[in-house]
Amino acid sequence: MQPQMSYRSHARAIIALGLPLIGSHIAQMAINVADTMMMGWYGVPELAALVLASSLFFVIFISGAGFAFAVMPMVARAAGAGDDRQVRRVTRMGFWTSAIYTAFMVPVFVWSGALFGALGQEASISLLAQDYLRILVIGLLPSMLTMVMKSYLAAMGRTQIVFVITLAGTVLNILLNYMLIFGKFGAPELGIEGAALASVIVQGLTFPAMAAYAGWKIPQHRLLHRLWRPDAEVFMQVFRLGWPIGMTSLAEVGLFAAAAVMMGWIGTFELAAHGIALQWASITFMVHLGLANVATIRAGNAMGRLDDAGMRRGGLVVTGISLLFAVLIMAIFLLVPEPLISVFLDLQEPSRDKIIAIGVVLLAMAALFQLADAAQVLALGLLRGVHDARVPMIFASVSYWLVGLPAGYLLAFTLDLGAAGIWLGFVAGLTLAAVLMSHRFWTRTWFEAEQGADA
Repeated sequence: MQPQMSYRSHARAIIALGLPLIGSHIAQMAINVADTMMMGWYGVPELAALVLASSLFFVIFISGAGFAFAVMPMVARAAGAGDDRQVRRVTRMGFWTSAIYTAFMVPVFVWSGALFGALGQEASISLLAQDYLRILVIGLLPSMLTMVMKSYLAAMGRTQIVFVITLAGTVLNILLNYMLIFGKFGAPELGIEGAALASVIVQGLTFPAMAAYAGWKIPQHRLLHRLWRPDAEVFMQVFRLGWPIGMTSLAEVGLFAAAAVMMGWIGTFELAAHGIALQWASITFMVHLGLANVATIRAGNAMGRLDDAGMRRGGLVVTGISLLFAVLIMAIFLLVPEPLISVFLDLQEPSRDKIIAIGVVLLAMAALFQLADAAQVLALGLLRGVHDARVPMIFASVSYWLVGLPAGYLLAFTLDLGAAGIWLGFVAGLTLAAVLMSHRFWTRTWFEAEQGADA
């Protein structure tokens, strides 16, 4: 029987591993926040277009990132078992699956204007969003490869370098945004296209930086050596775990993207307020996501050791930390919503007061789903750690698309609650997902995880 870590020891280990991951997620999110904030200063139509385009980009990105997320528990398990060869094979095939996925997604970016038009969006907003995405598509492949590299480095316990490189990219992106959106320091004024170009530049630099670090500090894995050689066995392992993870993420992110479309049906002001409130909800979610990544890594390590008791003890600690943070954020959203919304808007914007009023209501809705959002993503992280992905995918699809989205539509348009009704749909979907996923993890025995996964 293996000696068990105390709850305090688990907490220290989780915080040491989790803080850099949380920091890197927040730094990555800061790029989106900077885009939204500066576009809000630039103009409301451009802000609405950015919200629309970002929703589509994130749907595509997070769906493909399922293969990168699959790398994390697989590498963590191999590292826990001391199998360096398997670490290399998994990471390489993570690159392969991500690259193939990217190739299939390029046409969606190129003809996105027609897609937005078919979804009932205003023609002028749709064209602005398409201009943004046709530039952003250049950075899609390096973005996907970066996600694989982040998962690999995090699973190897190298979360500090992930944070440092991500933070450097964020600072550079903010500077480039300011230059290219507004035409500062001799750069041309490109508006929404400038925001896209800034993102592409940073995406193109981040992956080489992480790959160089991995080659320098962990040379035994030789991740990029003979990368062109296929590995059918491990490719299928990554694919089988990655696609349901991607579909699970798609179910949740797709709910928010569909909400952006429905907000566009209500009006431009509602769409702009939705984008701002969603930025704050997303920032807080990054903390829970970082802790969920820690849960995945530590559950994967425990799986490699067949340490069910240690996995459960660590799971309790990381979930408790996440829920405590959720309570704090609920208080902030309810007590000081106006400053949080107003920071994204120019003081001279004629529609400023109207957007703030809508945004305050949406932040109150965001406060309602904080606990559910924290619980579902932590349970999902633990389930991924034990390679359990297909049943959570079903739970997510049912919760978000058969409950959350219809509830949002009914409340917004049938019961005339407008923007608030759409966000109440979020509350319903996230709460159901939290209950289902938490019940699955905590009521099952994962000691023989190979046999129990995906049952």
